[in-house]
Amino acid sequence: MKNHVIVDGSNMATEGRTQPSLAQLSEAVASLMKEFPSVIVTVVVDATFGHRINKKEQAEFDGAINNNELVAPPAGAIGRGDAFVLSIAHKVNGTILSNDSYQEFHGKYKWLFDEGRLLGGKPVPNVGWVFVERLPVRGPTSRRAMNSGGRIVEKNPQKSSAASSKPMPVPKAPPPGARVRDTNDVMPFLTFVEKYPVGSTIKARVDAYTSHGANLSMGEVLGYIPLRLISNPAPRSARDHFKIGEVITVVVAGFNAGRRSVELGMINMVAKSTAKKKTAAKSTAKKTSPVKPKKKTAAKSTAKKTSPVKPKKK
Repeated sequence: MKNHVIVDGSNMATEGRTQPSLAQLSEAVASLMKEFPSVIVTVVVDATFGHRINKKEQAEFDGAINNNELVAPPAGAIGRGDAFVLSIAHKVNGTILSNDSYQEFHGKYKWLFDEGRLLGGKPVPNVGWVFVERLPVRGPTSRRAMNSGGRIVEKNPQKSSAASSKPMPVPKAPPPGARVRDTNDVMPFLTFVEKYPVGSTIKARVDAYTSHGANLSMGEVLGYIPLRLISNPAPRSARDHFKIGEVITVVVAGFNAGRRSVELGMINMVAKSTAKKKTAAKSTAKKTSPVKPKKKTAAKSTAKKTSPVKPKKK
């Protein structure tokens, strides 16, 4: 391992979670510094990190940014936070702490496959954070990146969308690294909920990767597909399955009215998830169903006990 470690903060904060946690990131960094006290540590988070953490952590996050304890990429950085992390590691010849494989950058940063350049980490119950050296996972995205000579090649969105009819218009894909809003406006969200209830099939464009899934767009409405609803077992990254600008067919898996968010999933994964929920609901209903008392028997017994004694005739 190198003497300078660049922490992919968004990845570490979301490890084993669906929402990033600043507290979890702080624990990971503290454990890293305790285990490797001589290394220099730089923590990088993506541009949307501050909008995705719990509101209770917002003040602490703002303070960390102002004190340069956390660093965010400049607006419009290609590849969002990933490119920034890799650029810093390349410049200082450092090690990256992340469970991501950065497949779309394999052609440009071939040193990712050198020993000691990538470190993984996970919180283990009753143990704490455990760090191990790892190598990037290769896949289709990696092969395309290697063949492109380091350029980030995106799929032609027009060619993808022409293959089948669209249930609603899909906007042009944003440039790689563009900051993507992650909250829906009220009226478009309510219209979408009314038109596309849970279980509806719809086409969506892949706008951006996150450390826990991918952000999609369906006209004016934004959606999110978590890793658990992409495949089984869940992939390490959405990059292994989708490309920015690609139009995919998904199913509406649920809504969060408070956040005005739309959860999406691949057709087969949503079907499995729904089946499991129904089975669990039936099992719970059987266990918790009250035993009805036998009314007739109880009534007869009461009648016998309370019936008056008839007087003897003289």
